[in-house]
This record gives sequence, structure tokens and C-alpha cells, in this order.
Amino acid sequence: MFVVGNTLNHLYIQPRSYKTSFKWMAKNSSSSDVAIEKWKRDGVYIDKRGKLRTFHHKKLSRKRCGSLRGQGWKYGSGFVDGVFPVLSPIAQQILDFLQQEVDADRVWGSLDNLSPSHSTWDDLINVAVQLRLNKKWDPIVLLCEWILQRSSFQLDVMCFNLLIDAYGQKSLYKKVESTYLELLEARCIPTEDTYALLVKAYCTAGLKQKAEAVFAEMRKYGLSPSATVYNAYIDGLMKGGNSQKAIEVFQRMKRDGCQLNTETYTLMINLYGKASKSYMALKLFDEMRSQKCKPNICTYTALVNAFAREGLCEKAEEIFEQLQEAGHEPDVYAYNALMEAYSRAGYPYGAAEVFSLMQHMGCEPDRASFNIMVDAYGRAGLYEDAESVFEEMKKLGITPTMKSHMLLLSAYSRVGNIAKCENIVNQIQESGLQPDTFVLNRQDISTEWKSCSSHFLPRI
Repeated sequence: MFVVGNTLNHLYIQPRSYKTSFKWMAKNSSSSDVAIEKWKRDGVYIDKRGKLRTFHHKKLSRKRCGSLRGQGWKYGSGFVDGVFPVLSPIAQQILDFLQQEVDADRVWGSLDNLSPSHSTWDDLINVAVQLRLNKKWDPIVLLCEWILQRSSFQLDVMCFNLLIDAYGQKSLYKKVESTYLELLEARCIPTEDTYALLVKAYCTAGLKQKAEAVFAEMRKYGLSPSATVYNAYIDGLMKGGNSQKAIEVFQRMKRDGCQLNTETYTLMINLYGKASKSYMALKLFDEMRSQKCKPNICTYTALVNAFAREGLCEKAEEIFEQLQEAGHEPDVYAYNALMEAYSRAGYPYGAAEVFSLMQHMGCEPDRASFNIMVDAYGRAGLYEDAESVFEEMKKLGITPTMKSHMLLLSAYSRVGNIAKCENIVNQIQESGLQPDTFVLNRQDISTEWKSCSSHFLPRI
């Protein structure tokens, strides 16, 4: 049972000291001292457009425990408005240590030596957010549990939220619940992010009834579920393979009068796209613009992907052009979506042109880009071109996945090259790769794998 406290008082734990041999140290060179002093005086961060900017700490909140107290990190992103502060030298040392050390006692013993200052608090939160971006859930748990249980810092809802997120990602919903109760006992007030993370955690654990209970609990205390909470629920349902329930939640969101935002529409466009209902995705896109809700690059890419899955390359190209006209610089995901459209439509050389354009524009192809090209050539029966792309990927240091091998296997299977198929299956076994969701979900690849593995590797 959730209980929302309304007190504005926060518990404060008196400073304690512990002895340990570990110390956080910066280099003693004069240049390093100047750099650290400049960090303290000005502050440096990268804005959402990737530009390096500075700010003066005196203009920020002087609340106890640092300028990032109770603000900064948001559910589903990094920092408010996409601002990601650059790690200070000390914060970088902390990050490196947490990513290498796994012993909890050593980690906590080392953290005990940090001074309980404003700058230390900011460093710790920056480190926690960076760990989250790196999807390092165990170090986040160690760091946040230390802050809550052993440090002298005043307890803060943002720290609880980070911990709830980490436990949720690890599918430890019992830990999520206990952390939420600790938040209430500490007299911290849950934010919309807190409830969104609870919903997401329950969806990850497959507990839809408990996710629904979060909405009921919010209403019980007079809190209207926001778009952030609804979006977390829709996203969780989609990832759990319950698209129909996600559509129902979306409709309920409208009935409740909740303001739909860009993320809401993007999620639903992506849902209909994956269901091969591009006409519904386009309908939502038009509705979005009629409601003066501005699409972002993720929205455009989701719509390009929707058309791509059905091989509608002309429509995909049209949306890609709208993306550029809206002032967005296409990223690797947008280029990949357009390449996929040409691949599915049976135009491998069209996909190749997009691949070349991407490189020409300074956008580095990723593993998915090469996989799309292998698939494009394979679908068209151009198995030699498919293998050339596969080999080029390896030369660039990109390790082929199970999907990469299966796409190449499919290319040779289409032309009946049994010897090559056997060779590829042997390579898969030697590399220790196992069938993944791609192999199991795509019918033609799944059939190919079962057929080849039964002929060449009966023990698989």
C-alpha cells in the first residue's frame, strides 16, 4: 500500500567518519589545479545541441548538498532539458572506480572518505546519472545505497528515484517497493518520476495489476497521473509485448484529459509501425501536428520505420525529407530507417546510396547499418555483395552478432549454396552465439536456422 507524505521536512543525518586506506586524489600539477579551480568557479556543461557552455555556481540554488539537489535528473532522459554536466576530475575518478570495483565493502569504505560538501554531492549525482546512461545498474545500487544508508548527506528524492530505476531494471520489484517505502519514511515527497519508475518496474516484472495500482494510489491522494506516468506504462506494456493493452491505456489517457506530449505520440507511432499499420502511424502523426505538438527527430524516425517495415520507400523518403525540413540533422537511426525501407522494397542499390550518403555527411554507420545492407543484398540474391559488407564490418572492428550471421546465412540459402550455409553455421557454433529474439521472431530466418542447424549441427 502506497502512502504519500505531504511534509516538507527532510531528515538530516549527522556527519560520520570512517577509516579506510582509499582516497580520491587529483594530480598535483599546477595546470590540474587551475583546471579544477576553473571548474569550481565557472562550471562546464554540454547543452542539448552538443555545444560546450559554462555557468556560474552562484546563480544556482544554494540548497544543502549541492546545486543539483532535487533537480537535474529526469525519468527517461539525462538531465532537465537535455543538459549533461561534464564530469569533474574527481567525479571521473569516482566513475572509473565504481565501474571497476565490485566489492561493496571496498566501495563504501572508499566513498566514506569523500567530504560532505556541495561539490561532492553534485559529483555523486553526475556519476550516478552517467552510470545510468551506461546501464550500469549494480554500481548505481552501491552508490545510492551508500548515500541513503551511510553518508551524511540529506536524503533526496532524486537519489531514491535513481535507486528505484536501477532495481526496476534488474527486475527486483520487491526492492523497488522497499525503496519507495524508505522514501516515504524519509519524508521525501514522491515526484511524477517516482510513480513513472514504479510503473515501469512493475511492467518489467510482468506485474500489470501492480502497475494499475500505482494509478489508483495517485488518484487516492488527489494526484492526476501525468503524461510521464502514462508514457512509462505504455512503454512498459509495449516492451512486454502487450500492444493491445498499450492502445487501451492510450485511449484512457485521452479520456482522462491528460495532455499528450511528443513522447506519447512517438511511442504510439512506433507501436503501430511495429504492427505494420503505417496508416495508423501516419494518422497519429497528423493528429499530433494538428494539436500543435511538435514532432522531434525520434518521432520522424519512428514514422520512417513504420513505412520501412512495409517497404513503402517513397513514403519513407517523404517523411525523411520532412525531418530535414523541420531543421533536424539525420542521425544513424534515421538513415538506418530509410535504408531499411529500400531493403524491404527490394532496392538494394537504393539502400547502398543512403549508406554512402550517411558516410558522406559524416554520420558513422553502426552494426545495424551493416546488417541492413547484408539483408538488402541478400533479399535481392546478391550474396557476394552481402558477404563483402559482412567482411567489411569485421575489418572495421565491428563484431558480427547472431543476427549478422543469420542474415548472411539467409542470403546463401536463397541461392541454394549448401556448402556456404554449412560453413556459416559452423562459424556460429564456434563463436558460441545462440539464437536471439531476431532469429526466433522473424519467420523466414527462424525457419532457415532450424533447417540448417538440423542438417549440419544436430546437437544445436
